[in-house]
Amino acid sequence: MEDIQKQGAKNVELSTPKTILLAFQHLLAMYAGDILVPLLIGAALKFNAQQMTYLISIDIFMCGVATFLQVKRTPLTGIALPVVLGSAVEYLAPMEHIGNTMGWGYMYGGVIAAGIFVFLISGLFASLRKFFPIVVTGSLITLIGFTLIPVAFQNIGGGNVADKNFGSSSNLILGFLTALVIILIQVFAHGFIKRISVLIGIIVGSVIAVVMGLIDPTPISQAHWIQIPMPFYFATPKFEWSSILTMLLAAVTCMIESTGVYFALADITKRNLTADDLKRGYRSEGIAAILGGIFNTFPYSTFSQNVGIVQLSGIKKLKPIYFSAGMLLILGLIPKFSAIATLIPTSVLGGAMLVMFGMVGAQGIKMLANVKMTVNNLLVIAVSIGIGLGVTTQPTLFHILPTSVQTILDNGMVVGCITAIIMNILLNGNQAVDGE
Repeated sequence: MEDIQKQGAKNVELSTPKTILLAFQHLLAMYAGDILVPLLIGAALKFNAQQMTYLISIDIFMCGVATFLQVKRTPLTGIALPVVLGSAVEYLAPMEHIGNTMGWGYMYGGVIAAGIFVFLISGLFASLRKFFPIVVTGSLITLIGFTLIPVAFQNIGGGNVADKNFGSSSNLILGFLTALVIILIQVFAHGFIKRISVLIGIIVGSVIAVVMGLIDPTPISQAHWIQIPMPFYFATPKFEWSSILTMLLAAVTCMIESTGVYFALADITKRNLTADDLKRGYRSEGIAAILGGIFNTFPYSTFSQNVGIVQLSGIKKLKPIYFSAGMLLILGLIPKFSAIATLIPTSVLGGAMLVMFGMVGAQGIKMLANVKMTVNNLLVIAVSIGIGLGVTTQPTLFHILPTSVQTILDNGMVVGCITAIIMNILLNGNQAVDGE
């Protein structure tokens, strides 16, 4: 770990080929999580094959646009941290519900309204920074990593727990072998090879899957060569108060999670985030959501797994992220390229996620090591992480509550964060703003 930090501390000059490899590593890390949302939404709304192909391709394209908005600093937008954006899973349940009960138009109207809401309250939300001292942010980042570990294990098993092949020997071999390759490279390799350990692990796992006959190239031949984004492809946005309110609750949930990712990256890159930085970050995600509604895709937010990539590679520059955003734009316009990436077995990606999410959780523990371990601070850490993990392992705990309330309470990261903030204020009082 110290070796990683020393590497990141150096002003590493990256050649174009090395930058491309690092960018591709970022892309693969987020790819599975991103295409999962359009796959689930498309299935829930009964999209046909042509509609599904369009949705996935344009979603990937919009990920590139959203990432550019966040990485490039402008007078109004851009937190300028090494982060890749993807479709926000927090909106999944609300979009499915609105799309099936009220229609696609109201679903996309809710997406646009959520984007406008995030943009407008960005300044107010950023002013809450004082409620995020180290004891809170450290707990939240630990939660972000550890609450995603079950997702990694589900992917190692094959992704779909209802599938008869879930947890098959081939899935387990591919998943844990991928994780083992990444770990071995981190332990024994040096220099640039060490920095692309996740990419190498995914490639090795995919090659073994080919040898085992587990990859079917048919999707490549069926995909189109070119796909141009079109506004309002599925439906013209419509607006209605209850659907909008549901989406606003999801937006707040997403902003809380993004805050944790921002602070995690700031800690890794040794940058002191200001309220203005946070405001720019929220604004970028708000604009990305508005564009998502216009082009009939999704709201977009920071991806936690890419925090693990930055930690593992030790490369904290923005250049690889710019390249990754460019790759996403190209993949989105050329569905055949996107189809190649979709061939990577879910179990292989799950093995990579296991290491990456674990590193995110370890980063949170590292931050908590700087907190004075008083009884009050220990209570903040213990209860917030305990509740967050508890909600994650028992997501149906609040099933008797209204769907809009479940949108917030079913998210372990959000519940844990809210718990940490409230307990820190109650137990630490005036110390709540300085992290002591």
